[in-house]
Amino acid sequence: MFRQGNLDGPARVNFTCPTTATMKNIPTLWLSLLAMLISLTPTVPVFSAPLNDLAPLEQRMQWWREARFGMFIHWGLYAQDGCFYKGTNGGSEHMMLHLKIPLADYAKIADDFNPVNFNADEWASIAKNAGMKYMVITSKHHDGFAMFDSASSDYNIVKLTPWHRDPVKELAEACRKQGLKFGVYYSLGRDWADPDVPTRDGYRSNTWDYPDETKKIFAKYFERKVKPQITELLTHYGPLAVLWFDTPEKISAAESRELVELIHKLQPDCLINSRVGNGLGDYGVQEQKIPGAGDVKPWETCMTLNKHWGYFKGDDTWKPAPVVIQNLVDIASKGGNYLLNVGPTGQGIIPSGAVADLSAVGAWMKANSESIYGTTASPLKTQPSWGRVTKKGDQLFLHVFEWPHDGKLVLSGLKTEMKRAHLLAAGGADLKIARNDLDVTINVPEAAPDKNDSVIVLE
Repeated sequence: MFRQGNLDGPARVNFTCPTTATMKNIPTLWLSLLAMLISLTPTVPVFSAPLNDLAPLEQRMQWWREARFGMFIHWGLYAQDGCFYKGTNGGSEHMMLHLKIPLADYAKIADDFNPVNFNADEWASIAKNAGMKYMVITSKHHDGFAMFDSASSDYNIVKLTPWHRDPVKELAEACRKQGLKFGVYYSLGRDWADPDVPTRDGYRSNTWDYPDETKKIFAKYFERKVKPQITELLTHYGPLAVLWFDTPEKISAAESRELVELIHKLQPDCLINSRVGNGLGDYGVQEQKIPGAGDVKPWETCMTLNKHWGYFKGDDTWKPAPVVIQNLVDIASKGGNYLLNVGPTGQGIIPSGAVADLSAVGAWMKANSESIYGTTASPLKTQPSWGRVTKKGDQLFLHVFEWPHDGKLVLSGLKTEMKRAHLLAAGGADLKIARNDLDVTINVPEAAPDKNDSVIVLE
């Protein structure tokens, strides 16, 4: 059906030491040998990392901290029929697991996967117009199917589908063209296509094709598939801003360190999330939730725009734009980033409901992005009851979710003297300030300028 990969490398060249009679031809022999080796080396575009030492974490994290908002994309074979298999509801991108679909049968979905409506520029534009600054797409999810042209495994979108295109390459180019940072997701400790992948106590492991967990050796899979594919992603797709790992499961501390060192060797500036395992990584991950307070370590909340990560037929329960905006503000006010997920269809289309949502968020961002990009967490000990606070330099941005009915917005716990208050949007009108001990009262218009989140700037 397919081969897992061929890591033998170029064919061996055998030669013997030259005799006295042939010593004078040594230059010719070496030139011939060099030409032979070159002819055996695959000609693929290779990205070379800048020749600099690994920059300090804060320097590498700078763009990420300023971005605050990114697009997550879950896309794979499971999108073909919207997470349904032969009319049976598979529930999610975990369809292969939920329905215990044999690998040989699951791989046949690739025969019909032909997303002719895919347009990388359009996807990048949707993200950019929403005010997002970076994009992360699934290069390989738990089903083991690579959504890029992997030389180390033929189980990939270019080799097995009638489409024969590389969406990771096209998206990387589209993002660079439109000024977005680009990264990839990689399922590290779950791969249902590989016989050597054990999981934690057999949890979410492919036991229907490979029932004997005792025979599964992670190190074999790590050497045969993980390291080669990570190397391919880092060398053939230009500079990656992020390697977003998932499910560290059985990876050892030594293997996590080896992977981090490999990434830093090939691309010193590439960020790595904490799911590389064993306490390593540049930033932490919160999934489907926003913590009550921020964290000392940089962190990111990844969250679905509806109820599923991958495209699920019939799931139109999109988060309303005000919810998305207020989630973004809440996260930024605690010093985090918001990675918001969409699941494109098997035809390569981001659902219209998601596009409409993101367009509304983008309209708010056009007027208020100054209060999000490059901001730091609120300096206040407690969150105000009416909304959230972000900070940039000597400015506080008051994000008012619940507009005061009496025309007086009270901010408590502020020791610093405030010189000026004004609306960020709505003409930037100045507002009167009064102070009583640690409380600052701002006289505001009767009606909220923005029903989603009205922003007041305190200087």
